Amino acid sequence: MNDSNPSFLGRITLAVSAFFRILADGDFAAAVLRVRDGGAPVQTATQTATQMPAPSPSPAAAPKAAPAPALKEASPDAALQLLGLLQRDARFIDFVEEDIKRFSDADIGAAARLVHEGCRATLREHFTIRPVRDEAEGSRVTLPEGFDASAIRLTGNVVGKAPFVGSISHRGWRVDEVRLPKLAESHNAKVIAPAEVEL
Repeated sequence: MNDSNPSFLGRITLAVSAFFRILADGDFAAAVLRVRDGGAPVQTATQTATQMPAPSPSPAAAPKAAPAPALKEASPDAALQLLGLLQRDARFIDFVEEDIKRFSDADIGAAARLVHEGCRATLREHFTIRPVRDEAEGSRVTLPEGFDASAIRLTGNVVGKAPFVGSISHRGWRVDEVRLPKLAESHNAKVIAPAEVEL
């Protein structure tokens, strides 16, 4: 696996770790959103101070930029709870944390099939997930002016203004309902799976 083209299992690991970091870290979520929309990654205040030289005074006052949208901080408890459910039902963390270099592709494939089955059952039990678009992939669609940019991402040669005409390359996913179990006040969400001691 190399950094420019990670393997399928490497992409699974990357996607899951990015998913949970997005839920727990507002700054990281903003950076991912900006990269997704085609911009440069957002830098934190510390990175900007250490990497950027002090700005020189400008001769003319620059126009004021629109204020950045307020970011809400996500509680990590729900993400940790989902991670615990994926571990319980699919041994997800055991699979991701295993050093798979010593296993054959057939062994990895067999294990991935079990993990896939458990992850799928967990998602279907605790979430109602629907496609963002109902049309089949490959269908031609027209996006009017004012379309929901959080639900539809334009790719390819994006020029001009809406309406846009293109083909659906991925229908997208959205969660209609979440059914995570309620937790007791004393529950420690950071313990995803307790250690087991056989007597």
